[in-house]
Amino acid sequence: MLDNMPRGTICIEDIEIGMSRHLRKTVTDRDIELFAEVSTDRNPVHLDEDYAQDTIFQGRIAHGMLTAGLISAVIGEQLPGHGTVYLGQSLKFMAPVRPGDTVYAEVKVTAIDHAKRRVTLETHCAVGNTVVLKGEALVLAPSRKFD
Repeated sequence: MLDNMPRGTICIEDIEIGMSRHLRKTVTDRDIELFAEVSTDRNPVHLDEDYAQDTIFQGRIAHGMLTAGLISAVIGEQLPGHGTVYLGQSLKFMAPVRPGDTVYAEVKVTAIDHAKRRVTLETHCAVGNTVVLKGEALVLAPSRKFD
């Protein structure tokens, strides 16, 4: 995994509009198999190449929520980071992620409510120049006042 910033915590007092963080991860067959095991989503479009060839995807794809999990990793590890509470997430899946694809996951601060410690983040994932997922997250950020 390639991150643009060290892992840790950015408190609400230090967050600014426009701040962003990202990571890159190459999705492996093992990632897909482990996600299928943990989630119990064993849809053959993710696990069976012969089956997947006959679908609209013409081959195996990663679980959409595996890709969305990379957004969670950026939020929980980088921005705001450790101590963040996820309150909500909208997701729109734009294109498939395939085994071997390197996914770029990014979050960007678009709004801050200091009184409620809430931060709104624009979220997206891309493979090369193709956006594969986009959405918006609402999180409760940690604060030096309470931690």
